[in-house]
Order: sequence, then structure tokens, then C-alpha cells
Amino acid sequence: MVSAPSNSPTVDQIRARGYVICGSGHGTTGFSAPDKDGNWKGLDVETCRAIAIAVLGDGTKVRFVPLTGQQRLTALQTGQIDVLPRTTSWTLRRDANGINFTYPNYYEYDAFMVRKDLGITHTKDMQGATICVQTGSTNEVTVADLSRKFKLGLKTVLFDNVAASRQAFFTGRCDGLITDSSALAAVRATQAQNPDDYVIFPASGNSEALTPAVRHGDDRWFDIVKFVVQVPIAAEDMGITQANVDDMLKSGDPRIARFLGVEPGNGKALGLDERWAYNIVKAQGNYGEMFERNVGKNSPLKLERGLNRLYRDGGLMYPYVFN
Repeated sequence: MVSAPSNSPTVDQIRARGYVICGSGHGTTGFSAPDKDGNWKGLDVETCRAIAIAVLGDGTKVRFVPLTGQQRLTALQTGQIDVLPRTTSWTLRRDANGINFTYPNYYEYDAFMVRKDLGITHTKDMQGATICVQTGSTNEVTVADLSRKFKLGLKTVLFDNVAASRQAFFTGRCDGLITDSSALAAVRATQAQNPDDYVIFPASGNSEALTPAVRHGDDRWFDIVKFVVQVPIAAEDMGITQANVDDMLKSGDPRIARFLGVEPGNGKALGLDERWAYNIVKAQGNYGEMFERNVGKNSPLKLERGLNRLYRDGGLMYPYVFN
């Protein structure tokens, strides 16, 4: 792997130590969770591995640090981790507090899960309900806002980590569980004794952009992570897949030639190998392939792409220009 000078203290540290340190969740199927053999899998995990491919040329050179909602931002701010690709919503106050959000790798909305036999199908039906909430999440604010807006008198039970909140919900300590809709789908599919006993519905109607983040102060590192997140989106937009990426090296399209590093320049601009984007697509495929493999039709979750479709298909995923 031949790279230009990094001009990034974070990249220099990563290359000196030999691996990327990524913050992760405590086990969210489809995003970041170890499989039965202890291997980390999921959309956020693949984002971390893509960063390692770009910077080190090897997607296995990563370390995952499980973090709670309370721990994650502090761990990033204090340098305990290099990057936080862990289901974290991009918000104004987080952005203003030492965090740089790069580009969303998943668009989401918050939702409630309740037992079907309660007969609740809308937030307005939850008068006086007790809600299990993970401390340090945007869901704390959502529950408080909904309670005030609709005069619901909602009561919250706070937990340090998502596993504890899930366990409390399934043992009947709370009437409802609130988190991202995709996480609830994962919980229902993998942890509910009978998934059909539970219903999921939008909490507030607010969409959230789950976005890999870095800390303030290293603009080159920010640029690298931002464009790494963009690679699979741009690849899908250009019709490049894991299966055809080698053939695309011979494409006469100048845009594809620049993107895959056949025409040099992008690697030098970021202090990376010229084939960095090619290497990511070769290892992981495009965004559509990543989505379907981890959370879509080829996964246990079977989620629809929805807002995560490309812009031309009615979604919000839009590629930057790679030149």
C-alpha cells in the first residue's frame, strides 16, 4: 500500500499502532453485534472496516470498544477511540460540543414497541405509560417532549445500556420501549419469545441521521472518514458492485476512473493509496449491497430501504463528487 503524507495526527497515530479504534454499541443486530463466533458484524462495523481499508489497506485491522449511550461521546472527545460509527444521531448540541459528524450512513426515526394486547397503536394512546429509555440517548428528550406536547404524563425508567432497558421491557417493568425503529425491529426479531406479540409504531415522526463522527481538531481525518462513508453510496450511484468493480477499472467513464483510482489524484488529496475507494468496494460492495446484507432483505431484519434509498429512487442518500 503506497500512501501520500497524511497531514493528520489521527492517521499518524493509527498507522503507528497498526489498527483503527472504533466505538461500538453493546449488541444491536444489523449495526454492531458479535456473532456466535465473536466476530463483529453490521452496518456500523463495515463502516469501521472500510476506514481501516482506506487508511491501512486491511479491514481486519480494527478494534471495537463497546460503549453505552452515556460513554460514547466522551470516549470520542477524550481520544479513547478514533471514530464513532455507532448508531449516533447528528444533533446541533452534539456537533457544537467537540464532535464532527461526517455523513449519514442510515436515516432513521424513533419508535415505541409495546405489547400488542395493550391495544396501543399511536403515541397519543400512551397516557400514563412507563417507558424504558437508555440514558444519554436522544430518546430521553423525545419522551419528555411527547409527554409535554400531548399531556400524556409519561414516566421514564432510565438504564445505562440498551441491554438492560430491553430486559426490563420484556420482564414487564415498562409498558413501552423507545429507541430507533431499526433497533426495535432487531430486538423484536431476535429477542422476543414471540415477535407477533409486539407492535412497533413511530414515536414522534421525527427522522434522525445516524452518522459516524470524529472529534474536532483534525480536519484531514474528518475528510477521510466523510468520504469513506460516501464511497459505497457513490459506487451504487455509478452502478459499481462488488462483483463488477474489476471490470469497472476498464470503464471509459472519467468519473469512474477517478473514483476507482485509475486516474490518480484522489488518494494524494487525502493522503491515501490511490486505489482506496476500489479496495473498499472490492471488499464490501456498494451501499445497496451493505444495506441488504446487514438490515435489508438478506438479513434477519428484512427492513425496507425507505429513506435510505438513493436520491433518484426517492431516498436521501446522495453521493458527493469524487474529484
